[in-house]
Amino acid sequence: MDWFDRPPAKGEVAQNAAAQSFLQDLDRRVVRYLDDVDQARLVYPACKRTRSDANGDLRSFWDHTRLEAVRYVMMVPRQEYRLLAEPASQLEIIDAYLRQRPHDDIVIDFTGSTTSDLAIAITAGFNWLNHCAGLVEVDRSKFRATLTHFRKITVLAHQWWSTPGADVRYAEMLSVNQTPPLFINLIWLEYTRLAKEIASAAMFGPSIERAIEQRRNALSLDFADKPAELVAALDELGETMKRFEDVRDPDGLKCWDFVTPAGAFVAVEGCHDASGGTAGGQIPRIQ
Repeated sequence: MDWFDRPPAKGEVAQNAAAQSFLQDLDRRVVRYLDDVDQARLVYPACKRTRSDANGDLRSFWDHTRLEAVRYVMMVPRQEYRLLAEPASQLEIIDAYLRQRPHDDIVIDFTGSTTSDLAIAITAGFNWLNHCAGLVEVDRSKFRATLTHFRKITVLAHQWWSTPGADVRYAEMLSVNQTPPLFINLIWLEYTRLAKEIASAAMFGPSIERAIEQRRNALSLDFADKPAELVAALDELGETMKRFEDVRDPDGLKCWDFVTPAGAFVAVEGCHDASGGTAGGQIPRIQ
C-alpha cells in the first residue's frame, strides 16, 4: 500500500505531527529521568523505592517504570523510533517484530538494521517489566505470557494495516478524534498497563485484593462500636480503590498521589478529576 497516492488531510497531518511530538517529548522525559538516576537523585529501578524516597509515590512508581521500559526504544540509533509513528512504516515494522525471535535480555546490542533493532528494543522493554515484576512479586496471574499477549495484539494490528482501505480507515478515525493502531500507541499502552501492576505491587504488596481485605478488617476493628463511621470508611475505601483500578494512565493519579500508611489515597487540594487517559487521547482501536 502506498500512503502517498493521495494528499494527506489536514487532520491526518495534525495527528501525525502530534504522534511525532509525543515521541520527542517521550525521548526528553527518558533522558531527564536517566540523568536523575545517574546523578543518584532517584532510587533505581523505580519499583524498589520506598514511600520515604524521592518520588516514592504511586504515580511516580507507575510512570517511571514505563519510562524504564520504553528507554530501549528511545535508544535505537539515529532516532529511528520515529518510524513507529509513521503510517507508511507500520507494516514493515510490524512484520519485522513478528519475525524477530524473542529474547530474554535486558542488556541489548543493536544490529544496525532499523526494523530489527526496533523489534529487539520493544522485546527488551517487556523483559524489563517482567524483571521488575519479579522484584516486587507481582501476582503472576496478572503478569503471565506478556510477550504472547502483545504478539496477539500485534497480529491484529498487522491485519488492520494490511487490509485494503487502511489508509481510508486511518483518515476516518482521525476525523472523529479516534486514535488508530499506530505501533507506538500499542507499545506504550501495553507498557503502561503492565507498569501499573508493578506499581500496585510495589505500593500495596503482591495482591491488592489482599491489601484491601486487610484494610477492611482493620477498619472493622477500629470502628467496631461506630457502625455509621464504619460504613462511611468502607465506602470511601471502596471508592478510592475503584478509582485506582479504573485509571489507565499515571496522570490520572495526579490528584491521588499521597498514600497513607493504611493504604488510602488522599486527594490533593484543588484537584477534582481522577479519571485518567492514555497517551495521545483515546485507547487505540483495532476494528
